Amino acid sequence: MTLLCVRSTKAQIGEYRNEFAIGVNGGASLSTVAFTPEVPQNQLVGKTLGLTLRYNGEKYFKSICSVVAEVNYTQMGWKERIWDVNDQPVINSATGVAEEYSRIVNYIQVPFFARLGWGRERQGLQAYFQIGPQLGYYLNEKTEANFDLDHPNTTDRVSHVSGPDIGETHFSNMYHMSVENKLDYGIAAGLGVELSLRNVGHFMVEGRYYFGLANIYGNTKRDYFAKSNYQGIVIKATYLFDIIKSKNPKIK
Repeated sequence: MTLLCVRSTKAQIGEYRNEFAIGVNGGASLSTVAFTPEVPQNQLVGKTLGLTLRYNGEKYFKSICSVVAEVNYTQMGWKERIWDVNDQPVINSATGVAEEYSRIVNYIQVPFFARLGWGRERQGLQAYFQIGPQLGYYLNEKTEANFDLDHPNTTDRVSHVSGPDIGETHFSNMYHMSVENKLDYGIAAGLGVELSLRNVGHFMVEGRYYFGLANIYGNTKRDYFAKSNYQGIVIKATYLFDIIKSKNPKIK
């Protein structure tokens, strides 16, 4: 009986796979920047789209083990929350409308994931979790504002970080500060559901969280911001089609 159990266990571990799929992804990126000193913000909604590659290597017990890589164009940044002490939007005296400001920063991002999936591989549903490092390289940036960036209404604001004179050292206006560190990096993790249709492909919907470990501005004693790293949520859909498939009748 013991020998039978051992053989049964061995049969369940390490079921070999050699499957490679490629496809496209797209969705929305909701990001903020964790500034110290704090800059009040709402999430900036941007877009993300790119190429996805996946390799399925083995199945341990019921867990399908994969490696996933993406190359994406993604919009990151922040949208300032310009409110007064009464928790109301600050009105620009020249235009009579609430002041709005956002910074959109465009990146090429390359995440690498170790993925575990549970469920069907060829026909049906599969749930999955993936986690891994992410690299991003700065492309360009743009500002969207409805007021004169050199003369914001700093009198009524709760926060004066973004005013023309930042701190005791009279640092240059934050609105004119370009991203200093072009390389971004951090950790990303996501949960998703995959629908596989035989001879058609794989359709996925995923929610992902990203925590940046790099600062977009300098953080030395001479710099104003001690911290300025990205945090964000990505919601995306992906379609993959098989390039290489294992000839294994046990795969369902």
